Amino acid sequence: MSKVTVVGAGNVGATAANVIALREVADEVVMIDIKEGVSEGKAMDMMQTANLLDMNTCINGVTNYYEATANSDVVVITSGIPRKPGMTREELIGVNAGIVKQVTESVLKHSPNAVIVCVSNPMDTMTYLIHKISGLPKNRIIGMGGALDSSRFKYYLSKALNANPNEVEGFVIGGHGDTTMIPMKRYAAYRGIPVSTLLDAETLDKVVADTMVGGATLTKLLGTSAWYAPGAATAEVVEAVIHDQKCMIPCSALLEGEYGEKDLCIGVPCILGKGGIEKIVELDLNEEEKALFAKSAAAVHKTNEALPA
Repeated sequence: MSKVTVVGAGNVGATAANVIALREVADEVVMIDIKEGVSEGKAMDMMQTANLLDMNTCINGVTNYYEATANSDVVVITSGIPRKPGMTREELIGVNAGIVKQVTESVLKHSPNAVIVCVSNPMDTMTYLIHKISGLPKNRIIGMGGALDSSRFKYYLSKALNANPNEVEGFVIGGHGDTTMIPMKRYAAYRGIPVSTLLDAETLDKVVADTMVGGATLTKLLGTSAWYAPGAATAEVVEAVIHDQKCMIPCSALLEGEYGEKDLCIGVPCILGKGGIEKIVELDLNEEEKALFAKSAAAVHKTNEALPA
């Protein structure tokens, strides 16, 4: 029996739980939230679709009762306040650090062998915080951001190409921030054909720029952070772990010399499987990409300095 816990039953957490259940990634999904009735109500609502959608996963909701999360294979942490229009992810650090610390300690008390997937913002810094407070092996802590940023990159590529999104390949590395992420246009392809041969430089640069502010664009339109794509990206990461898929997905991982960095969580291509991050894939970056990555890493290091002592 496989079990996934989603901490935080807000828009992102509930969407992640719903996608995990609909794709039957795990036998059981537990949603837990601090607000009375929210996770219970959303779990009940989702379970009332089981007959309609031929869904076999069991979804349970609880309020602040971490005993119900015991023996989870994967724990997803979405807890924290979401972005409002005009806010950066970094501005959330003070409040969210305290929440993530408390949640991490609570879930590990009952699921000491779980793989943790961090979604809370600022995501790279919260992932780093979990490493510092948990003492877990580095492979068992995954920051989700690169999976989401890559899905947005592929969306904008497909729009520019007027192509089926499922036939477009592309990924994003670097920090999960509007100025720190690095859409890897050199590796982007449409059915194996390099996108650089199909789009002019100006169009491709616009795709990169739109990707980088993809989250801010949605926050401005919605008045809060997006949730459908973040929830689905989270489910993709969870599925790769639970089903031992050996998928290469960009994720925030703790670097210990890779890409010339150490003591830093930042987005890089990772092979995900039952053990969590089973391998960090080191790309042969060109000089421009190395400079962008170094700049992104410096910004994430600076954000990490704002963590409470």
